[in-house]
Amino acid sequence: MNILVIRHGALGDMVLSFAPFAAIRAHHPAARITLLTTAPFVGLTEAAPWFDQVIVDARPAWWDIPGLLRLRAQLAGYDFIYDLQTSGRSSRYFRLAGRPPWSGIAPGCSHPQPGPARQAMHTIERQRDQLQLAGISKFPPPDLRFLTERPYTVPDSPYALLVPGAALHRPEKRWPVAHYGILASVLIQHGLRPVVIGAPTDQALGAAIQAACPDAIDLTGRTSLLDLFPLAAHATIAIGNDTGPMHIAAAAGCRCMVLFSDASDPALTAPRGPDGAWPTVLRAPVLADLTVERVVAALP
Repeated sequence: MNILVIRHGALGDMVLSFAPFAAIRAHHPAARITLLTTAPFVGLTEAAPWFDQVIVDARPAWWDIPGLLRLRAQLAGYDFIYDLQTSGRSSRYFRLAGRPPWSGIAPGCSHPQPGPARQAMHTIERQRDQLQLAGISKFPPPDLRFLTERPYTVPDSPYALLVPGAALHRPEKRWPVAHYGILASVLIQHGLRPVVIGAPTDQALGAAIQAACPDAIDLTGRTSLLDLFPLAAHATIAIGNDTGPMHIAAAAGCRCMVLFSDASDPALTAPRGPDGAWPTVLRAPVLADLTVERVVAALP
């Protein structure tokens, strides 16, 4: 069989789909499986054992006729398509692809997942339900050794990851950086060296935490997505906002403490472990009101 899997979204969305990716591969061991995704995830997914090919969806505007023709060619020739994105946009790909056998929510598709019950499910349970409706019954935990055992030099003493960033347009998802600075000093007292991770746009946060706790290691802007997996796999704990690197930490098997405001619902989007285990979740309607003392009290 020639199979296409569609998955876009943010980093956390991609990591939460590792288990469905593994289940699709296990169900179709001899198939040629292609992933249609966006450019930021090519390196990560090309390293995975689940796909024979990764292609980039340029997401052309609906009035971009040449772009839509290229996309239609990308969608052609598959025996089955799993739409794990299940968005309005990806559902329109069903018609563009010529209505092939399709798992998703596109009207008229062969293997639909009806709503609205799906809207109340966490991403992991929602995608598992979708695949069960398409005939997949076995869901082996994804083997992430291809990521967690990658060569990377980790600190030689026990350490805790701190993830103070979040999307720039979502400041309500950020615990105050001053709180992270205080927490970093407390972690030193607990025998854990703080290691701050994040994107280049988080470097000011890393610098502020290191200024408050000079023993902290600031790796913001200095790691790739692939580097984060071995770094998380060897950490004692990861503490951070509801953002992509926390999903990586959970997937790598690291104990996680995730800080949520009312901007998102952990019941639907929280990071999950490789076996589906839930992290420790601390919530406050406004993250600035979540005290350092409450976070410290939740430390193992």
